[in-house]
Amino acid sequence: MEWKRDWGLTGRVWLTMFLLFILYLVFMTILLAFGAGLWLIVVLAVGMGFVQYFFSDKLVLWSTGARILEEDEYPELHRTVEKLCKEADLPLPKVAIMQSPVPNAFATGRSPKHAVVACTDSIMRLLNKDELEAVLAHELAHVKNRDILTMTMASFIAMIASMIMQSFFFSAMFGGRNREGGGGGIIVWIVSIIVYAASTLLILALSRYREFAADRGSAYITKNPRALMSALSKISGRMEVVPVEAKAKVEGANAFFIIPALSGNTIMELFSTHPPLEKRLANLAEVDAEMHGY
Repeated sequence: MEWKRDWGLTGRVWLTMFLLFILYLVFMTILLAFGAGLWLIVVLAVGMGFVQYFFSDKLVLWSTGARILEEDEYPELHRTVEKLCKEADLPLPKVAIMQSPVPNAFATGRSPKHAVVACTDSIMRLLNKDELEAVLAHELAHVKNRDILTMTMASFIAMIASMIMQSFFFSAMFGGRNREGGGGGIIVWIVSIIVYAASTLLILALSRYREFAADRGSAYITKNPRALMSALSKISGRMEVVPVEAKAKVEGANAFFIIPALSGNTIMELFSTHPPLEKRLANLAEVDAEMHGY
């Protein structure tokens, strides 16, 4: 089965993006109505978005301690990625390794031509050949779907709202609140909190949709959805016995991982960047049924 778009999932992605856009327009209208000093904040947010988009790969590699591999290192891993890229019709990305007892993998980069696919040394020991292929294909599906661009665009309004909240907080802390317009400033601050919360929930929902899409993409690339089902189950099971300290070290990169490394602080599905394992397995089971006609 060739790469196939899930129109139901695509529709939910576009609906989420549309709601974020409407939220952005409403937010800008309110800010302008109350005379907020908007331009500096927007310029700063654009600058942050620029850095996030163009330097996301370097930032993620730095934060996780992952290292770009030379061509003669881990030759089997390089061959696997090259094989999957041919199947997915993608240019060859850089390949990185991360020394960690947390079995995981991630992809980053602003476009298919500037992508990095990384995995931990522990996941290579945990999974068999087919399972590791399925995990790497999941990450390549993120690259093919341009998810870094999607999430960068989606997070723009949340960055603006966050910066306004922080600006108001520091202004109040240092005695500058009266100069910010009194009651109007407080209204802008309250609206910023509401917008930040709403946009964050929409971004989290969008992130979960992207994971479903990447799971399906892996199945279409490898033509073996059961391999990813097995891999996800193994990784999730192993994650339960990884020391909390090890998971806490990499928890900041959870949005990029194939399975989040939760150290016990995140308990609500609503605030998760990933769908529950059971829903992901059910999604892959549907793909498996499509492929085998039952």
